[in-house]
Amino acid sequence: MTPPYDLDAEKRQAALKATEFVRDGMVVGLGTGTTSKHLILALGERVCAGLKIQAVPTSHDTAALARQSGIPLIESDNAWMIDVAIDGADQVDPALNLVKGGGGALLKEKIVAAAAKQFIVMVDHTKLVPGLGGSFPLPIEVVPFGWGSTARNIEQVSGGKAVLRERNGTVFQTEAGHVILDLHMPKIADPATLEIELNQIPGIVETGLFIGRTSMLIVGHAQGVDVTHAPKP
Repeated sequence: MTPPYDLDAEKRQAALKATEFVRDGMVVGLGTGTTSKHLILALGERVCAGLKIQAVPTSHDTAALARQSGIPLIESDNAWMIDVAIDGADQVDPALNLVKGGGGALLKEKIVAAAAKQFIVMVDHTKLVPGLGGSFPLPIEVVPFGWGSTARNIEQVSGGKAVLRERNGTVFQTEAGHVILDLHMPKIADPATLEIELNQIPGIVETGLFIGRTSMLIVGHAQGVDVTHAPKP
């Protein structure tokens, strides 16, 4: 049975809209994931047509696709001045808080988002949720040493269930050599407080909670795109 919507088309629409906010001379943070692939390909076409930008990738896959698309990259150990970072998300709540990290690149993604003057998030309509948690677990990047104890501490703080991520029967490792615990919770009632509490647990490198970082949300849907700007603080 054919679904009533084409999610890949929605992602592409959102990505194409996001490229409109990239201008000549910018340094751009490039996210990781399926929607970011559409963004990179579209930006590559603009670069071939004369757009002059530099980019900071958030994963090896993103870097490889950017190079193939002709986008010049900045070395990862530089002190960047990023004009805009553009990325996808796994969940977005009404306050524009996010859960990210389904692809395992959450650490680099958060570093780049924090370094950017503007953080644009692009998603298909299914990523919009009334509250974070529930259908999608919260990824938490932790050091491998003592991960079991770290998981226990996470469960005590959150009341959820922390599960070590595996792929193809082996433990998933991030590009930094860490592991990911996927925290299953029926609902994250207070994302900002949970982020603070989790970051106090030894062994946690970073969480997939992106709180108060979104400057703009672009949502692709069957009728086109919606753009929402975060309220001024």
